[in-house]
Amino acid sequence: MIAMETPAFVTDPVFLPAILSSVAEALTMCNCPAQCVGVSRAPLRDPGTVTGLIGVHGNVSGFVSLNMVASVARATVGGLLQDRFDAITAQVIDGVGELTNIIAGGVKRGLRSSPWSFSHMTVPSVIIGQQYQIAYARGLEYLAVTFEHQNENAVMLDERLFQVTLSLIKL
Repeated sequence: MIAMETPAFVTDPVFLPAILSSVAEALTMCNCPAQCVGVSRAPLRDPGTVTGLIGVHGNVSGFVSLNMVASVARATVGGLLQDRFDAITAQVIDGVGELTNIIAGGVKRGLRSSPWSFSHMTVPSVIIGQQYQIAYARGLEYLAVTFEHQNENAVMLDERLFQVTLSLIKL
């Protein structure tokens, strides 16, 4: 038998502001406006082809990820480096790692006075490709925030979305 109660859309209230302020700070550096268009407590399939991951640990363990389509990766890294990229290059991959680092650092600042604070971050890793899944352990507190990049040249919605996720477990 399936329980038919409505799940509460509640996660720790410090998560969302930490992600929102961190992404706003990173995108200001890139001169790339975007707006939050969705929030989810359940792991979603990553829609993009470029994913930056940073492990975090201290009072908690987990990771911060940044997932985006190639056009958004090229635009944001182009803004960060004041350059134009027509393809995913080594510079774009390094730039996505750096953006992931900036966002994770902002999340770290946003959580510093909460029970979810962490003191250490790993070196960023960047995954390029499609049709992969990240497996999340049970017991993690998870929040995915989806943003729409304001790219007038992108016709399809999928070409404008990126997602930042935070998944943590208290130690």
